[in-house]
Amino acid sequence: MGNSFLSKAKITAIGTYAPERVLSNFDLEEMVDTSDEWIFSRTGIRERRIAAEGEFTTDLCVAAVQDLMKRYDKTVDDVDLILVATSTPDYAFPSVASQVQARLGIEDAGALDMNAACAGFVYALQMANSAITSGMNKKVLVIGAETLSKITDFNDRTTCILFGDGAGAMLVEYIEERGSFLSVHMTAKGEGGIHLYRTGLSNQMNGQELQNSGYIVQNGREVYKWAVTTVPCGMEKVMEKSGSVLEAVDWFVPHSANLRMIESICERSGFPLEKTLWSLEHFGNTSAASIPLALNKGIVEGKVKAGDRVLLYGFGGGLVQAGILLEWMV
Repeated sequence: MGNSFLSKAKITAIGTYAPERVLSNFDLEEMVDTSDEWIFSRTGIRERRIAAEGEFTTDLCVAAVQDLMKRYDKTVDDVDLILVATSTPDYAFPSVASQVQARLGIEDAGALDMNAACAGFVYALQMANSAITSGMNKKVLVIGAETLSKITDFNDRTTCILFGDGAGAMLVEYIEERGSFLSVHMTAKGEGGIHLYRTGLSNQMNGQELQNSGYIVQNGREVYKWAVTTVPCGMEKVMEKSGSVLEAVDWFVPHSANLRMIESICERSGFPLEKTLWSLEHFGNTSAASIPLALNKGIVEGKVKAGDRVLLYGFGGGLVQAGILLEWMV
């Protein structure tokens, strides 16, 4: 792809939302055999947000878009495609995207949910860029949202300490000049799906019986090993396709799975941790929402500025990965 990569899509706004209820490490001490020191030293997480009993992924999506509209004085009534990245839809069908369309009163838009787990938001951004650059769409709403607390076993101390709920949204619009997207990369290793899953209609994978609990099941050690060995290679591929080098990146925004994992990825790739953004300390692992939450935090804190080169990199269940090099233009 190199320098010939063409984008006619520009990110014009960002918004986020997290539920009001806070579940701290100290709260978890009362629920399972763990401690604040143990959790923080191994994950970097101090607290996470938990959706209310009657609050679902669609609600979080709508709130994130409302935040986007308010902050950037944007309207979404003329959006012509809605993409929602989530592993926790309100229903098997209808899609969350179609419910967002109805709730926001968007009259003439396609609506599609995407399931790429923790890489979902980056995958959805790639699809938005493709749809706009191809001329198929002009204005796309991209949302990453999860209510992982509803599929987390709070008796399992290995997973309940990790996951939280949240949402992030971006508006992607057509631009006559060169767009925000400089290069992309995506890949999958489906044989590793056995290490991170939630059962559905089938209770077998690769000939093995699955734990049919309806909750998230994760082999953290295997997922960690896969991520820290393959993500640095993926980062390099994104940069190669842009005709640039990792040293030219101003901010790295990986999926906020675990701070120790992020530290290892930075160490192996040679990218400075001080130029890396994450959202896990106060939100936990929010899967498809973690990258927009982290990027938004960097914007609010005055770190990310117009003209900066930002590398987004998602990775997770599938096992899937997706990276985008952006020029932040907002």
